[in-house]
Amino acid sequence: MQSVQVNTEFFEVTENTQSAGLTPVLSLSPTIQKSQLQRISKNAIRRSLKASTMDGMFASVFEITTTGILLSNFLVELGATPVQIGMLSSIPMLVNLLQPLGAYFSERAKSRHSFCLWTHGVARLIWLFLAIAIGMISWGKSDLDNHQLVVLTLLTILASHIFTALGSASWLSWMAMLVPRQLRGRYFGIRNSISSFTRLLYVPLAGLAVSCYPGGHIQGYGLVLLLGLTAGVASLGCQFFKADINPQSHNYSEVKTFSQNQNQNQNQSQDSNLDNPVITNPSPSIWKDSNFLIFLAYFGLWMFSFNLSAPFFNLYMLDTLNLDVSWVTIYGSFQAGAGMLMLILWGKLADKVGNRTILFLVGILVAIIPVLWVGIGVDSLSIWLWLPLIHIFIGGSTAAIDLCNNNLQLSIAPVRMQSVYFALTAAVAGASGAIGTTIGGFIAENFFFGGLSGLFLISVGFRLIALVPLLFVQEARRQSLTKMFKSLRKLQLVAQKSGF
Repeated sequence: MQSVQVNTEFFEVTENTQSAGLTPVLSLSPTIQKSQLQRISKNAIRRSLKASTMDGMFASVFEITTTGILLSNFLVELGATPVQIGMLSSIPMLVNLLQPLGAYFSERAKSRHSFCLWTHGVARLIWLFLAIAIGMISWGKSDLDNHQLVVLTLLTILASHIFTALGSASWLSWMAMLVPRQLRGRYFGIRNSISSFTRLLYVPLAGLAVSCYPGGHIQGYGLVLLLGLTAGVASLGCQFFKADINPQSHNYSEVKTFSQNQNQNQNQSQDSNLDNPVITNPSPSIWKDSNFLIFLAYFGLWMFSFNLSAPFFNLYMLDTLNLDVSWVTIYGSFQAGAGMLMLILWGKLADKVGNRTILFLVGILVAIIPVLWVGIGVDSLSIWLWLPLIHIFIGGSTAAIDLCNNNLQLSIAPVRMQSVYFALTAAVAGASGAIGTTIGGFIAENFFFGGLSGLFLISVGFRLIALVPLLFVQEARRQSLTKMFKSLRKLQLVAQKSGF
């Protein structure tokens, strides 16, 4: 695998960023940029992006196998309690609190690839113990009962997501340096669309394999788990074709450049101190980065309000509407298909108008989604028309939210120490989402608030409130929402005067 050092000039972190109202952490002059580290070649970038796309496709197979309906069905077959099944969604969010720790260690590593290989490799190979346990039980070589297997499964989930959380910020920082800024929306749209298409094909096939396996659902899941592990290892193999980045050299180069700009009028003896490779912190503290803190407030509020009701839509269909699980999986396929088709469109649109604009406008539509559930019944019109339309609407709109949230985070995080910013964002999102799910469950069980219907109405207000901080987030090289609204108003006045 090729290991190269990165020149931030390649990603155009120049005065264009300043003119948009987002001051970069480090101001780089063209003279010093030319004397910095070598660029990543276009061929290396192209090969890295292709490898990352394949990585995402194989990773989707692994993720489907170890999360979602397949794992939930496995625990149900083992007789797991509702609390234990609920831990499937709470564990991944809570362990995100460890992402700042992972970012701390990743910035002291000498290779993004090596750090991600160790963290994600261990996270995936841990599932091999569960596959072995299922095989030993199937062959009568183990005395584990169903309860013990449930506990082993939950411990596997916890350990796997801990290592994943430790490596997630480093992986995102790696991708932020490999994907050119002007192509992020388009690239991640295509990448996520391919991953969604993989999910669309793999979920029904894996479900059919589990249900039709002669040895039963538990043994069937063990077989599918081995297939998922194979895909997970293949995903790690794709990373060997991506250009590596040394965060140590990159961070030192940024600090050295900053110091040279600050001391260009001082004597030569002071400039010579820059040869000492000690990384200081000349940039403002992360807690003084007001733009990032505003984004953090928005993202935390959004994750809280979104998870306040979103995890309970399936419960509403299965419990309140008493629909068969086959209907629920069909609706889920509609949602995944809509997201897959819309991702490429959202990616191209984000590159043209900006991520924040899409987040605000589409966010308003996503905020009112819970209201649509209140009027759904068990009549034929709801089952055959409204429920499919709602899931298609959810799939298309949430695809825009997920894509643009990721791209906006990449845009506002400074080049230096990006993994720290990403880790802090994930930690806040995980804690907020877990709190939202917990409070949502309490409201759903309390008839004083109206049960699930009351929860859906309450979440609408919180979702709209969460969009307010987004108005004050500055995105690099994008027009502010205020100017955008003024432009739309002027166009409306011109149209009225023209008689349209």
